Amino acid sequence: MAYIIVNRRGAFEARESRPTADGPRSRTLATFHELDQKTIEKITSRAENPPSPLELRDLALRAGAPLAAKPVDAAARAMLRSLARGEKPTPKLRRLLLDALDGEPRQAAEWLGASLAERGEALRDLLGLGDAMPIRHRPDKISFPRINSIDDST
Repeated sequence: MAYIIVNRRGAFEARESRPTADGPRSRTLATFHELDQKTIEKITSRAENPPSPLELRDLALRAGAPLAAKPVDAAARAMLRSLARGEKPTPKLRRLLLDALDGEPRQAAEWLGASLAERGEALRDLLGLGDAMPIRHRPDKISFPRINSIDDST
């Protein structure tokens, strides 16, 4: 069973209690100042009975631990600061942002800022898919059905 406490230094510890022959024992799974995704992954990988990320967030809030801001919130804060300084995105990015905020994100926007290595890997996957498609063999000569003429004069 996992729980979170404040240690003597003011940091937070995620601990796990387990029964032994000598009585219950606990071990530290992770020490942190704010609960972020990396810490959640560390806790769940080290725990014998890993709690869900939602349970960990609830435990952290009960212990008074701050939760790390989501990366999208950090990006939104940076964008708002830039806009307040008078900086403006290009018209294409502005349109993509407005569409995404209206609930209509574009699939291509997922590739903005992607590295050349990521784009190359996606291209290799796509070419591999094309190679895996079955090839339809066509005959050398194209034959058409024979058209019989009917004499309508009789």
